[in-house]
Order: sequence, then C-alpha cells, then structure tokens
Amino acid sequence: MKVINIHERTIASPLAEVQAVFSTLASKEDLMWPRKLWPRMKLDNGLALESRGGHGPIRYQVDAFTPGESVQFRFERPRGFLGVHRFTIKSVDDQHTQLHHIIDMQARGLAILSWATGIRWLHDALIEDAFDQVENHLCGTSKRTEWNWWVRTLRRVLK
Repeated sequence: MKVINIHERTIASPLAEVQAVFSTLASKEDLMWPRKLWPRMKLDNGLALESRGGHGPIRYQVDAFTPGESVQFRFERPRGFLGVHRFTIKSVDDQHTQLHHIIDMQARGLAILSWATGIRWLHDALIEDAFDQVENHLCGTSKRTEWNWWVRTLRRVLK
C-alpha cells in the first residue's frame, strides 16, 4: 500500500528563528519535538547524516540532511515500512516560514494494518503537536491541536 502523509504549517516567524528551533531536533534541548506528550526522538549521533535512532517503536536512519533546511529519515522498523519521513522548512516571506513533514513509503504485510489502525492516527497527532510546539515557542501562543477520539483511545489502551 502506497502511503503519502503530508503535514504543513505556516508559522508567523522569520526563517532564521525557525531554523534555530529546527537545529535542536533530537537534542537534549529539543524545542521542536513534543517530548512531554510523546516518546522522545533520539539519534545516536544527533542531527547528522547516518545517525540512527527513532521514537517509540519507530526506528530510522538519517539518510539526507541539509542544516537549516531539511532532514530525511529512512525507516528501519517497523518491518514493512519501506520509505522515508522528512521535515523541511522554507521561507514564505520575511516574517513567515513553512514547516513541512511528509511520509513517503510503501507499507507491506502487517505494516498495512498497523499503519491504518494505529500508527497513522498517532503520527498525525504527534506531528500537529510538534508544529504547535514550534508555533507556541516562537509566537508566544498556546495552541493545542485537539486529539480525535481514536488517538485518545489508542493512547489509553497503549499506556
């Protein structure tokens, strides 16, 4: 099953400020990943090419990295996730920056079921929480994207 999952958000903040937040991803001072709500993103060599790690049961390796612009992770687990997920940031204008996240993969075997029934929903909530965190940090807001009933149910069951 082909999976293309896209999240985008325009933040009312200049590119340089978003780049500074982006550069903390997977570090102990991470300002981007919503680690208070979700398993922390950990990479064995930080945000660098060939660094390995993941979050929760998802494992990946950095296979492309352009500081201040993008990072791409190639899935290693779960089995049946064949492809990548990528964060990209780009300037819209002097005061606005777009955050972009995409999963581009083939799901095979049991991964089709796990994606469709659980991981997809949890992933969508996690990415929106990450974008909320960046926006709140840079814009002084307190945005909180509400989790749907299925995400709340899955989180209760998985606790």
